[in-house]
Parts: sequence; C-alpha cells; structure tokens
Amino acid sequence: MTVRVRIAPSPTGNLHIGTARTAVFNWLFARHHGGQFILRIEDTDTERSREEYTQNILDGLTWLGLNWDEGPIFQSHRLDVYRQRVQDLLDKGLAYYCYCSEEELDAMREAQKARNEAPRYDNRHRNLTPEQQAAFAAEGRRPVIRFKIEDDREIVWDDMVRGHMSWRGSDLGGDMVIARAAQAGDIGQPLYNFAVVVDDMDMQITHVIRGEDHIANTAKQILLYEAYEATVPEFAHTPLILNAEGRKLSKRDGVTSIFDFKEMGFVAEAMVNYMTLLGWSPPDSTQELFTLEEVAQQFGFERVNKAGAKFDWAKLDWINSQYLHAMPAKKLTDLLIPYWQAAGYEFDPISDRVWLEKIASVIGPSLTRLKDAVEMSWLYFTNSLTYSDDATHQLQQEGSKAVLEGVLAALNNGTELTEASSQEIIKHVVKEKNVKKGLVMRSLRAALTGDMQGPDLIQSWVILHQRQFDKPRLESAIATVH
Repeated sequence: MTVRVRIAPSPTGNLHIGTARTAVFNWLFARHHGGQFILRIEDTDTERSREEYTQNILDGLTWLGLNWDEGPIFQSHRLDVYRQRVQDLLDKGLAYYCYCSEEELDAMREAQKARNEAPRYDNRHRNLTPEQQAAFAAEGRRPVIRFKIEDDREIVWDDMVRGHMSWRGSDLGGDMVIARAAQAGDIGQPLYNFAVVVDDMDMQITHVIRGEDHIANTAKQILLYEAYEATVPEFAHTPLILNAEGRKLSKRDGVTSIFDFKEMGFVAEAMVNYMTLLGWSPPDSTQELFTLEEVAQQFGFERVNKAGAKFDWAKLDWINSQYLHAMPAKKLTDLLIPYWQAAGYEFDPISDRVWLEKIASVIGPSLTRLKDAVEMSWLYFTNSLTYSDDATHQLQQEGSKAVLEGVLAALNNGTELTEASSQEIIKHVVKEKNVKKGLVMRSLRAALTGDMQGPDLIQSWVILHQRQFDKPRLESAIATVH
C-alpha cells in the first residue's frame, strides 16, 4: 500500500500555524513511508473563500518547504461529483430531504434546552410521505439533505495518536445535513463532513491526519465511508496548539498566521523545526535542531503526545537564533536586505553587496530574529551618532582624547584599513601614548558606535571605514571631550 495523506485548508483566512503544523505532520509521515502528500483546497464556502487566502496558503506551504506531490485540487471544481454522490445516498434510502424551517429548528432546540437535553435534530422529517413532501414544497420550502444516523449505532476506530475511540450514534446530534438548502428536488451545496469523505475516497487517502477538534467529525465520516462501502482510512488526531494559559492558540494571542511569524523575523527552517516539536518528541530527547528531511527518517505517531502542545515563544526564539547564527553570510544578507530597506537605510543591494555581507557577518552571531538587524546595524548606515551615557562617560575618561587623536592621526597617514592594519594602529597607539590596550578599545568603541556594547569592534571599524564614517566620528568624539 502506498501511503497517501493530504492537507486540506479552507481559504477563508491566511495559513494558520495550527494548519501549518498539521501539514508538517502529514508531510513527515508521507516522506517517512515513501508516500504522497496531496494538497486540497476546501473552498465550497463561497461567501468566505478568497483567492488571496488561497495564494497565501500556497505561498506559506512553499516557504516552509512542504512540497506537495499532487494538487492543488479545488473542491469548487468537483460540485457535480458531490451532487452525484448525494443522489447515490438518496437512491439507497440512506439520505432524505428535510423541509424544517429555521423557526421550527430553533423552537425544537429551545424545547430541548428547557428539558435540560443536549440540542439535536429529532429526525422528524426522516419518513415523510411523498404527499407531505409535496405539501412542503408547495409552501416554497427549500429542503436540506440529511444523512441518516441511527442512535443505537456504535462507531469505533483505533486512532494512531489517541488509541481506541468509541462514539454512540445518539451523541452525534441526529441525522446530519450533507447538502445545503435548494429548490425541492435539487441538491444544494455540499457541506464539509460529506465533501471531505468523497474527496478522500476519490483521492485514495490512506491516512487522515488532523487536529483533535475533528474527532466528532470522524465518527460521522466513518458512517459515510460505510454507506459507500468504501475502505475507511486510518486516523490520527493530533494535539491542539495551546497558549500560555492552556487555551487554544488564537488571534487574541498575537500572531497565528505563518506569514506573521515570517514578518517578525523567523526563518522557515526554524519554524518547521519548532512545529515538529509542538506535539512530537524525537527518539533522542537531547536533539532539538533538525531539518525536515532528518525528522522524516524517524517520524512516527507513537511519539506524538495526546496532551495539547503549549506554544513557547522563548523556545522558538532560541531555535531561530541557532539557525541565524549558523547561516552563511550570503543567505543571511538575502534575508536581511528587505528589513534594511523597510527601515529606510540607504544602500544599493547590488553594488554594496560585499559591504552588506560584512555587516551580516558581524551581527549574525547576535541575532535572535531577523528584524533585530534593524537596530543592531543602524550605526553602519548613518553618518550621525548619539552617545549613550556609558559612552559619554568613557569619552570623558583621562587619556581617552589622546588615544582617539592617535588613532585619527594614523588614519590620516593614509593607512588602508583592514582587520590586520586596525590591530597595528591600536598597538601603535598603546605604545605611543603609553596606555593600556583596554583604554584604547573602550574609547574607540564609544567613539565609533556610541555605546559600550555591540558587535565586534574591529570588524565594525572596517565596515565604517569603507563608508568613510570612522574619521568624522572620531573627530566628533574628540570634540566632545572637555
């Protein structure tokens, strides 16, 4: 058997991290078994589906590296297939037209509520006579189509995450609507629980991997598979992603869209790495960094937790920082250029490329998120500088002015500045002024960067010199010393 799994997002919003994590688990399972990963777009909700959301989903999965083998397949292109399958159930007597009005359904639910009963459809139109149907149709009622669910039926399956599962038909809310209201005799728009079963049958899906909030749907869908005498796939219901308070992660928690995370400065490799750890643990509990391909070799649902996975910003930040620290300067520069441009920094991304890569190299080891580069690197892009209190204090130290004058004099002699020559200048000033090297280094940092903390001083000096920013800063610092 060839493993075939699918991710089936609805284009009613941007790609959510919960959907993306489900996609990761599906992709890993397929790759582990040498199977196929199918992308399906469930766009039958015509009122809320948007083309821009579809594109966001496609772009998000691509950005994460979750390449699909088939698709995208759009439900909206399969409406005739669904209608024929509904008709098959009608012909078998397993589905029927229900003419209940919204007012009647509301009254039924209110009566049940008054009796402290769970709201459910009472199947009142299951056995209408042709004459009764004709009478309702004559009133202009638009019927939905319901699938029969017997209350005494027990639905069981062995879930790959949650183990043995059992549901009673009486717990499923009565006969299930599978098609929306339409003119009497017509078949309306199919609903989720019906369309997804038809799709999974036609696409020969062998394993359905999705969030635990679909468990009740699974019981209903198994009944539909059986109605069509189709093979029921294996099911795996993964834990939800929770916020710090243990509730389902939502927009109220800040960002949930995958591209929100991208804009905040997280890289794709870190996101998929982190998402694999949201509910799954590697055999080697000490390993926390791995590529998708590495995880695929060892992925299995026996190591997926039943409990919800709490979202941990600190853990995501740490993982992201590890990828940024190890990233080659060329790739890091490609990722940082848009942030620098958005910040309004002036540079030419082509002619200044070598210079930009040097900036990326010097700040890379200190980055946690890509957006941190804006604040860390501003000093390389501006000719003006302000001093922190610590830097001002350093410039007022005895001997600071003299060592800065010695550095400036060495630069004015026409010395070409490299990391090696800058070290020679420092040695020269130490000897000439008879001071400790620490004074020279601290004074130079204060003068060139305006702070006492920051990236590597020597590398930063060379970068500033290439823009001729170092001499004006030294002159300004000398002038501030009283």
